[in-house]
Amino acid sequence: MARRFGLLYWLGVLLVAAWGLVQLAPILWMISTSLKPLNRIFALPVQWIPRPPQWSNYPQAWNEFPFARYFVNSFIVSASVTVLNVFLAGLAGYSLSKYRYFGQRALFIAILSTLMLPIEVLMVPTFLIVKALGWLNTYQGLVIPAVADAFGVFLMRQFMLGLPDSLVEAARIDGAGELGTYFRIVVPLIWPAVLTLAIFTWRETWDAFVWPFIIISDDSLRTVPIGLQRFQEQYVTTYNSVMAISTIAMLPLVLLFFFFQRAFIRGIALSGLKE
Repeated sequence: MARRFGLLYWLGVLLVAAWGLVQLAPILWMISTSLKPLNRIFALPVQWIPRPPQWSNYPQAWNEFPFARYFVNSFIVSASVTVLNVFLAGLAGYSLSKYRYFGQRALFIAILSTLMLPIEVLMVPTFLIVKALGWLNTYQGLVIPAVADAFGVFLMRQFMLGLPDSLVEAARIDGAGELGTYFRIVVPLIWPAVLTLAIFTWRETWDAFVWPFIIISDDSLRTVPIGLQRFQEQYVTTYNSVMAISTIAMLPLVLLFFFFQRAFIRGIALSGLKE
């Protein structure tokens, strides 16, 4: 019996490892392509380890367009959206989980219903509002429409439902204000959810293409995904340059997950279990 379970265990390990390689294949292909000359990218059989690797593709792609500026723009927009989204979603989740008022559940359902609206439905009215405010080709046009979403509110509310109400009540009895209670008592206890939402928000904002493409025409305000489009010429796309910049653009997300993976995994495991 023990031998049978041992074989099943190692079979499971092999299946998980194989599935992991399947999931990593696109990333490995991206890195491999970034090190190939243009005429060898689609050659068969696929050469996963280029010989010799073309390391010069990286500085060449970086210097072909002002990607230093594009990366700065992406950092500014992603950091702004992440901070504001976590702040607003946290306050909304606190209100929906620790207060009792008329229409609370209806309000929560109304917020969740916005998840069913595709981005195409919201794009035109949002663009018209941004244009009327004079926010085309501005940082606020990139940031403000993305600072609040239903997913963040849902995530924070679900996590806060697991916090004992007695902690909040004790803080109020001791004379702490509502904001003081939130920042001193609640926030330190929900760091896994905060980091989870921050990572999700950063990833979505960092990779955003459609909205920046619509409202940004000034080259000095382009973000990295919009900058990558400049490699797409009329008759040829320099895929090795695209993959080189994409590999560099992937590093902030990899480092973010690497340093906060424990809190991230805990937040995913615990945030959506209680109603």
